Amino acid sequence: MTERILAHRHRLVTAENSRWWTLGAMCFALFMVMLDNTVVNVSLPSIQRDLHASLSALEWTVNAYTLTFAVLMVTGGRLGDIFGRRKLFLFGVVVFGLSSVAIGVAPDDTTLVAFRAVQGIGAAFMMPATLSIITQAFPPHQRGMAIGTWAGVSAMALAIGPVLGGFLTQYVSWRAIFFLNPPIAVAAVAVTLFATRESRDETVDKTVDIPGIVAITVGLTALVLALVEGNRWHWGSLRVTSLFATALVALVAFVLIELRHKAPMVDFRFFRSRSFLGANLVAFFVTFAMLAQFFFLALYMQNILHFSPLQAGVRFLPATALIIVMGPLAGRLTDKVGPRPLMTAGLVVVATAILIQSRITIHSGYLLLLPGFILMGIGMGLVMSPMSTAAMNAVDRTKAGVASGVLSMSRMVGGTFGVAVMGALVTTIGRAKIDSSLPHLPAATRAAIANSLGGGGVQGHHASAQVVATVREAFVSALGTGLTIGAVMTLFGAVLAWMLIQRAPTGVTSPAPQTADAQAAAVEVGVA
Repeated sequence: MTERILAHRHRLVTAENSRWWTLGAMCFALFMVMLDNTVVNVSLPSIQRDLHASLSALEWTVNAYTLTFAVLMVTGGRLGDIFGRRKLFLFGVVVFGLSSVAIGVAPDDTTLVAFRAVQGIGAAFMMPATLSIITQAFPPHQRGMAIGTWAGVSAMALAIGPVLGGFLTQYVSWRAIFFLNPPIAVAAVAVTLFATRESRDETVDKTVDIPGIVAITVGLTALVLALVEGNRWHWGSLRVTSLFATALVALVAFVLIELRHKAPMVDFRFFRSRSFLGANLVAFFVTFAMLAQFFFLALYMQNILHFSPLQAGVRFLPATALIIVMGPLAGRLTDKVGPRPLMTAGLVVVATAILIQSRITIHSGYLLLLPGFILMGIGMGLVMSPMSTAAMNAVDRTKAGVASGVLSMSRMVGGTFGVAVMGALVTTIGRAKIDSSLPHLPAATRAAIANSLGGGGVQGHHASAQVVATVREAFVSALGTGLTIGAVMTLFGAVLAWMLIQRAPTGVTSPAPQTADAQAAAVEVGVA
């Protein structure tokens, strides 16, 4: 039986086509990871109703995935270099697939959030390995074509996510979203075992930076938990201040550990480059704005404008479709004019998009949102690929894997902060309006209503039409103010891009291979 399988394998997977089978396996895995970045947002109101989830649980449905993904991205790349990229890739795929099953059958929001965190761990081990494996599988003269295919799959997953999520949520169940992943995972494992060769970096020190991993995990987890729960626990409470103190101590400890460790997880010498520093700051700010916008506008369209999940998902398409078009164009333009003007212009466009959408009211409708979505897609497309190219060209070619992991971490942490901070702003600003408009309600009731604003604030605590109308207006008004603040932060990112990013890519010692690697890193940390 084994001989038959091997014979069939040799007929099906040849020396000539094995690299394309490998690309297919990597694209399967990438599709899963990218899909779960956007497919969940439109299902949040349904999850809220089905599991009676709180605003905090809804935020952690997104944050648990993005946080573990962000924290362990560099670790996943490092362990792949040490122990084997194929091995770590397969581990990540299996973890991702099994955790998706667990989410699909989750009986409560606590279980859902816990396995979303596990899902993020799987994604963190997959993502860096896909870049390394594709680079190893394809020679330089074919690498661009392979990376283009990879980029197309990534962008397609981002575009399909909201629509597919809305369709399944409306006509099947939000749980069906997560049952899509196991069959894809099985296919990716099977093709990888048959077609992909093992590889590792022979120059990497076989030392795992355990203290660094622990320090950054504790620090980022404490910080984001404080942001998410600050309103519910009160900002001056012992729990919140203790979390902030823990985050400060752990993150300072992480920097000290990395500076002294013989094999650091993050080489802080990268940040001596202004372009690398600028690209990471831009990655933080632009994903802060994008994920915060997508998260809360999904709630706005369903809870305030009364769109179905599918209708809301379709309405995100102008943004995601334009990212597909603009991303490759911006990548080619970067080689001609450099990343700085594209990144700066893109961030200004993104800020304009958010400012337009900050004018929303309870009666404004989708026509006000549409120009913002169009501009958001154009702006994000202009930013992502040049941002990644600027970072990759700022470091030595041999360090591209670790550098891309650092940039991915900045991007994912930025998205997590965006959702958390926007939730805090909506609750804090909305609470003031609730207090002034509904003084006859008990203080405890007003506080409970304010804490529910991030979910539309219209369930459970009130019955009269006056109260419902006031709460809706408070939510939309607070969201508008929060979006305005997000636009200002994005403009600040544009200033940083112009000041820090060099005029043209530098550090290219071998033009053709370096361009391919930069494009690969751009796909991994940019298009996503």
